[in-house]
Amino acid sequence: MCDLTRYVGGMADSEQGDPANLDTGVAHIARVYNYWLGGKDYFTVDREAGDEALAAFPGLPSSVRANRGFLARTVRYLAAERGIRQFLDIGTGIPAPGNTHEVAQAVAPESRIVYADNDPMVLAHARALMRGTPEGRTAYIDADLRDTSKILDQAGEVLDFSRPVAVMLVAVLHLIRDSDRPADIIRTLMDAVPAGSSLTISHVPSDMRPGEMSAMSGRLNELLSAPSTYRDRATVTGFFDGLELVPPGVVPVQEWHSTPEEAAATAAMWGGVAIKR
Repeated sequence: MCDLTRYVGGMADSEQGDPANLDTGVAHIARVYNYWLGGKDYFTVDREAGDEALAAFPGLPSSVRANRGFLARTVRYLAAERGIRQFLDIGTGIPAPGNTHEVAQAVAPESRIVYADNDPMVLAHARALMRGTPEGRTAYIDADLRDTSKILDQAGEVLDFSRPVAVMLVAVLHLIRDSDRPADIIRTLMDAVPAGSSLTISHVPSDMRPGEMSAMSGRLNELLSAPSTYRDRATVTGFFDGLELVPPGVVPVQEWHSTPEEAAATAAMWGGVAIKR
């Protein structure tokens, strides 16, 4: 585990989220996720929370890797087969290999990507480590998914909302409570983009491995800064209302446009992609 404060301390306030908001005494899902992925960018409280979740669901490392694979496959599909050149990735997390800009710009170097996240450490890492191609552009917004208008306003400085945009909500919606009306948040985002745009969602399930998921949720909600709401397949599918789901629809992430080896992974996440007509 590395000392993350060196990344914050070495950057000016104008280059990052406010370091005063970095609470090292409470676990944050972005850093816990990094721990599950085998990274080094977490604190002791994040490791402890991650270990509690692993005790409930030992297949977590495989599941988060499968989710990363899903992200990469969906971005590649949208860039290569749908011709989308603009991506709005909300809840990006701490950078890891195969991020949205790397995949999209490998297909089309002119692609533009805007990331949004609300953890100061994520923003510090993103600005330090995520570099786009000279032909394209990569930008970062310090905002929560619930700050939808802020995200759209600032993203509009980089993205052209008269052209298709791929909205990426990968492993973030379970952090939005029902009382925050996630369907309305999605509707606002998709109303802002034109026909030909897309929506990608992956979501922790309540109806896969229900005993393990319930135990994991209970442990994490006691330890994380933001509680989670796991949802079933029907609810996740409902988030795509008004859009055209790309076959095979909402499926386990490891099964979406995957190889047989990828499909055999142990994972518990629903995922899908849809196009706005």
